Amino acid sequence: QVQLVESGGGLVQAGGSLRLSCTASGRTSSSYAMAWFRRAPGKEREFVAAISWSGDSTEYADSVKGRFTISRDNSKNTVTLQMGRLKPEDTAVYYCATSSALLSPVRLGREYDYWGQGTQVTVSS
Repeated sequence: QVQLVESGGGLVQAGGSLRLSCTASGRTSSSYAMAWFRRAPGKEREFVAAISWSGDSTEYADSVKGRFTISRDNSKNTVTLQMGRLKPEDTAVYYCATSSALLSPVRLGREYDYWGQGTQVTVSS
């Protein structure tokens, strides 16, 4: 089993920045792709960003491309989402996810096997 714990959420004004972190424990989670998803109130869960097991390949949703950066430190079993130029529509619960098989970043939530509890990000206008 893999346990994922997110941190770094909070309240920020539009245009500001936040840094989310996700630390994995349990099995060797650093061997697999990791991703961030989000769910806004009343909406379906949506893909935000994903990173390959090695960190050399990333994918981003069009809505965050150029504003968010995903990175990982396998020595610490951590994946980070640096969020900049935040907008009110970025308000959501952000979830970290990892796979037991994926090496490359994938946008589909069903491809990920382990999920964190989520961290709230609120962007005020």
